[in-house]
Amino acid sequence: MSPPPDPKTNPTRTINQNPDAMPHLPKAIPLGLQHIMAMFAGNVTPPIIIAGVIGASPAEQIFLIQVALFVAGVSTLVQTIGIGPIGARLPIVQGTSFGFLPVALPLAKAFGLPAVLGASFVAGLLQILLGAFLKNIRHWFSTVVTGIVRTADRYYADAGGANYAAGGVGADDFASPSNLLLALFVLSVTIAGRQCGKGFIKASSILFGLVAGYLVAIALGKVDFTSLTSAAWFALPKPLEYGMTFSGTAILGMTLIMFVVGLETIGNISAITTGGAGRPAKDSELSGGVMADGVATSFAAIFNTLPNTAYAQNVGLITLTGVVSRHVVTIGGLLLIAMGLFPKLGGLVAAMPHAVLGGAGVVMFGMIASAGLKIIKECELDQRNMLIIAVSLSLGIGLPAVEAISETMPGQLGLLLKSGLVPAALAALLLDAILPGKPDRKEKLAKGQAASQTQP
Repeated sequence: MSPPPDPKTNPTRTINQNPDAMPHLPKAIPLGLQHIMAMFAGNVTPPIIIAGVIGASPAEQIFLIQVALFVAGVSTLVQTIGIGPIGARLPIVQGTSFGFLPVALPLAKAFGLPAVLGASFVAGLLQILLGAFLKNIRHWFSTVVTGIVRTADRYYADAGGANYAAGGVGADDFASPSNLLLALFVLSVTIAGRQCGKGFIKASSILFGLVAGYLVAIALGKVDFTSLTSAAWFALPKPLEYGMTFSGTAILGMTLIMFVVGLETIGNISAITTGGAGRPAKDSELSGGVMADGVATSFAAIFNTLPNTAYAQNVGLITLTGVVSRHVVTIGGLLLIAMGLFPKLGGLVAAMPHAVLGGAGVVMFGMIASAGLKIIKECELDQRNMLIIAVSLSLGIGLPAVEAISETMPGQLGLLLKSGLVPAALAALLLDAILPGKPDRKEKLAKGQAASQTQP
């Protein structure tokens, strides 16, 4: 076995690339807060949307936001700290999944929120089984497949980042010059901090951009502190507040999305280890990460919120900063739990305008594509893989762009096509399985293990 690279002689391998490294607390706490601010809007937006669908009162909306924060914090700790074989023990931030919304919203309208929660609970249990047997089916998820999923997800995320930068869909001043200029200011501060800063400033460029934008937004009178003043000082999340019912149709729809989200988690883990730690993902990391996703989804259902998954924007943040410490994200998970227990803390961040979050999101969501491309680069770009990439990305980008196609599809099929991620992932899996010329699995695993053994 080769000795671990020395950071002094190998500048490409630094302490920041070690998931078990722990920066000093004065640096680790702001870095953990940066992760939370990066994912906060994405975490609370799905419960806000579902609250509108079920006609929730303002008090119920605050409750749904509270439990979403609490669940995300607990689920993040399951990933970073781990429980036995469960958890990747990597810097993975868990949060409420947007991926389930295309199915969850019509199900909530048709059957009510209890049916969505019941279906989520079952889907989470099935995802735990998927993760437990992942080693036996890992050959399905080749480098080209995981890279395509990670890259395809970028186009869905880009739209979210642009909508945030414009002020949030439905805002009275959507796409106003003031919102766009505020987002541009945050983006400029972030880029300046990344390119001109050193050490902590460089690693925390997103945080500096968000704080600067927040202060400017307050000065411009664009911050509404209503959510802060109306939030309680302390409140315990209540499990099974809405109960659960079990519908076959709802379970089928949520299970299909669960499989794709599980594949997305595999892509996220691969992006962290490849783009951050400089090595392929281990079987234990992939299996543990997918099982933790399933545990988080079932746990979320018990606590009245939508399924949880590994957040791609935080993968982009890791790629941008180069800080791969799982302990930094553990601090972020503890902060999320605190926000869930002390709603006024969550209200303080919730008051941040969407335009501020969008300015940072432009960078983070773009880094998702960069991470996906880096994974794809690891595979041989021969004619076979180029064909898989071309067909998968064309379907993933093209089908959502032509809404008439999804509208002509029966039942849930049309909803699945709207996300883009589903057709891209399924096309990549199918083509990689049936096209001749796929590299031998034992040969790929041997190469991956050899590469892993050279890392500290």
